[in-house]
Amino acid sequence: MLKGVKSKMSTLPTEYERTEIGEIQIAPEVIEVIAGLATVEVKGVAGMSGGFAGGIVELLGRKNLSKGVKVEVGQREAAVDVSVIIEYGNRLPEVAAEIQRNVKRSIETMTGLTVVEVNVHIHDVQFKNNNTVDKNEEAETVLRVK
Repeated sequence: MLKGVKSKMSTLPTEYERTEIGEIQIAPEVIEVIAGLATVEVKGVAGMSGGFAGGIVELLGRKNLSKGVKVEVGQREAAVDVSVIIEYGNRLPEVAAEIQRNVKRSIETMTGLTVVEVNVHIHDVQFKNNNTVDKNEEAETVLRVK
């Protein structure tokens, strides 16, 4: 990740900007949530992975929006790592590149920070469950039987 940038180890918000009437601070957790949302918006992302040690998978449930996201934040820059699961049938490099673009754009637009890195770690590919029947397919089957 980014050299010389404060690590997220500290729970104190990162100093961001000083105005005439005080400081504006953005907690690293806020940036993680922004990155998580920007990641799951990308077509082909099945969910977030809990991390490099094979953590529990969060499939688009959006319960914990920062799951699978690690952020290092400095005063003006941020570096992001996202761990994802991609839906089978998608081109992995294309989905990863779109994740990078969307995360960078979202963080920069919402926070004013410069995103210097977005590292995408693909931990798994999710296959569609063959036992799951689409409601339209089920309705067509019922109509054909009658």
